[in-house]
Amino acid sequence: MFFSFIRGLIRILIYILNGKPEYQGLENLPKDDNYVLVAPHRSWLDPVYLVLATSPKQFSFMAKKELFKNPLLRWLITHLNAFPVDRQKPGPSAIKTPVKILKETDRGVGIFPTGTRHSSELKGGVVTIAKLSQKPVVPAVYYGPLTFGDLIKRKKAIVRIGKPFMVERKVEGVKDVNAYYSNRIQESFETLDKELSQQT
Repeated sequence: MFFSFIRGLIRILIYILNGKPEYQGLENLPKDDNYVLVAPHRSWLDPVYLVLATSPKQFSFMAKKELFKNPLLRWLITHLNAFPVDRQKPGPSAIKTPVKILKETDRGVGIFPTGTRHSSELKGGVVTIAKLSQKPVVPAVYYGPLTFGDLIKRKKAIVRIGKPFMVERKVEGVKDVNAYYSNRIQESFETLDKELSQQT
């Protein structure tokens, strides 16, 4: 309820400040299954636009533990279904928590595996989560305002969603399955970025 209320409020604010966003590839979102939404992290606006694009689906986002130190921010993001992860030393909960969410609730899991020096490890985490939960990975990219200044200048915002894929436990001819799917995630980002660059 709180998640939906905040999303509705943000939708109005975004429309006032920046106009109507463009969402591409919505037909790629699984209709009857939970999924892992994965995108490169470029701005604090990434999760905002992704949550708007995938409405009415609700998500739990993996967030760095430092964000939970501020009591007010902790209350807010906890009520928005975020869960903390130590990106320096991710423990078993970094895998177990999202797998449980995917298997036992109707909430998807959102992960931003790039934008930090631990991006390769985080991509591997996405692969493991998708493999254990047996839920598809849906790649997406955001193009648009990166700062509040860009937002009020009404720089066009676009979210492009790619085709989902399942993570199999074994791939014929592939020794390192994690690396194979980590590369596939990165290639999906690059393809989606290229498709967007051809439009803008």
